[in-house]
Amino acid sequence: MIWLSLVAFVVAALAAGFIVRWVRSHAAVYGNGMPQRFHHGDVPRLGGVAILLGALVAWSLGVVQTLLGDYASVRLDTWVYAWMAALLPSAVGGIAEDLTQRLAVRYRLALTAASGILALLLVGLEVPRTGLDWLDAWLPMVPWVGSLVVLLAVAGLPHAFNIIDGYNGLAGMVALIVCLALAHVALQVGDRALAALLVTTAAATAGFLLWNYPRGMLFAGDGGAYIWGVVIALASLSLVQRNPAVSPWFPMLLLIYPVWETVFSIYRKWVRGVSPGVADALHFHQLIYRRIVRSVFHDDESRRMLMRNNRTSPYLWGFTLLTVVPAVLFWSNTWVLMVFCALFVVTYVTAYLAIVRFKVPAWLRH
Repeated sequence: MIWLSLVAFVVAALAAGFIVRWVRSHAAVYGNGMPQRFHHGDVPRLGGVAILLGALVAWSLGVVQTLLGDYASVRLDTWVYAWMAALLPSAVGGIAEDLTQRLAVRYRLALTAASGILALLLVGLEVPRTGLDWLDAWLPMVPWVGSLVVLLAVAGLPHAFNIIDGYNGLAGMVALIVCLALAHVALQVGDRALAALLVTTAAATAGFLLWNYPRGMLFAGDGGAYIWGVVIALASLSLVQRNPAVSPWFPMLLLIYPVWETVFSIYRKWVRGVSPGVADALHFHQLIYRRIVRSVFHDDESRRMLMRNNRTSPYLWGFTLLTVVPAVLFWSNTWVLMVFCALFVVTYVTAYLAIVRFKVPAWLRH
């Protein structure tokens, strides 16, 4: 597993370096007037290509290693190809958008939905239980509900990661933390194959982050966000399906930040009469950038923006750890996990309103 992770890291880092050096021209199509733009200059947005190459090379080597004898017991059989097939529609759609900025939202939604359908047909994912006895007794009578949950998870989580992908190191570090948390619990229940896929994905993400944080030389783009979303959705559903000891609320608490950010964004746009597909600058991380992270004094405007950009992400890393730590500690206790999910929602809304109303404590402004 360590060897595969090293391969994923090196391949992703080298691919990212190649993109930064030789594949920059596409970045000029990204307009300066975009509301979610918080950087100067034309930065390549093909970090997803590097992450995809790192992960797929490591996964393929894991399959070869297993077929040759599997001395390391990673247990990556040919079923991994089903994961690759499910991942590709979303990855290709995201990368196409990064290259052209012309792929309409409906087409990107269709491609992530295609990943969800492939997860149902090829990977065989389902939702066997919810952790609530009364609901689990009713679930077998309507099996289509479980299929719908799988489809929504695989199709929706990529867009949730895309929403929080606003600053250097933000979405990438959240994805890395979540992958490692899922891998930790997978190892606790003896699911080494799933852990191997997650650890190598985290390693590929780390290779990308070498170029993304703090220098901001490469962005993950839609492709990177979609890859993280699909892989983590597949892993979360598989972990619960294959291991009855794991509560279905464990991945929910792990992912409550990007999920709730998406739900809350849809709600606030709906009450304002705005389409959920319209980009704005009112997401939680954008408010932190504008109203909590203090201005930086520097002669160069690009440098000032980069320094403020880099100071924003650690706030959200800490926010993520508030859910990851209890999730890892109580991964089998449904009711405790549900309580922490509710606490996060209350904390998020309270913090959002405090920032909007300029009631942030002085010690938080840095």
